Amino acid sequence: DGLDLTVHPGEIFGFLGPNGAGKTTTLRCCSGLLRLDAGEIVIAGRALAREPLEARARLGFVPDQPFLYDRLSAWEFLDFVGALYRVGARLARERAVTLLERLGLADAGDDLIESYSLGMRQKVSIAAALLHDPALVMLDEPLGGLDPHAARALKDLLRERATGGAGVLVSTHLLDVAERLCDRVVVLHHGRKRAEGTLAELRGARADATLEDVFLALTAASE
Repeated sequence: DGLDLTVHPGEIFGFLGPNGAGKTTTLRCCSGLLRLDAGEIVIAGRALAREPLEARARLGFVPDQPFLYDRLSAWEFLDFVGALYRVGARLARERAVTLLERLGLADAGDDLIESYSLGMRQKVSIAAALLHDPALVMLDEPLGGLDPHAARALKDLLRERATGGAGVLVSTHLLDVAERLCDRVVVLHHGRKRAEGTLAELRGARADATLEDVFLALTAASE
């Protein structure tokens, strides 16, 4: 409902809200999976409506329910993704090796995806989203199914991307994770932006308030 968001280069932006707030719908619109009723989406200077291929080429997206090809191995799937984004075969494989090693999946890279657990599928989806070195990465509940080691590896990867100048948007219900990971957050409720800023800005006069305290107060007040 009139939502206006900007993810700046070099930051991790937290996208927060209760179930049904509109987070996943927003991300599906931004990725081009849903058509807008109004407004405009611009990714790294490219308008999604006018330059869809150029805009999508600058985006990496990890949806809440990733689609993978079950009869491919992780290596084969990432080779395929690299080809779609016109990443050279050698460079794509080098990046795939690095990403799967970081995420703890390299030893299972030759196994068919149909044999993977939820967490293993999530790792492949994350690797696919980062493979082409996008200017913006959007992740919808990316920690689901990940073990603690993989979750830490993902957070390190996201911080490295932000440090390198990319923008990162993370939608999550894990408020303690968002509090430690994100530079800025927005709270969405019933499709409307209720608050946006750093944790210090959202706290206001309540210096000891946690992000959970702020979130619960904002969403309760708007009911």
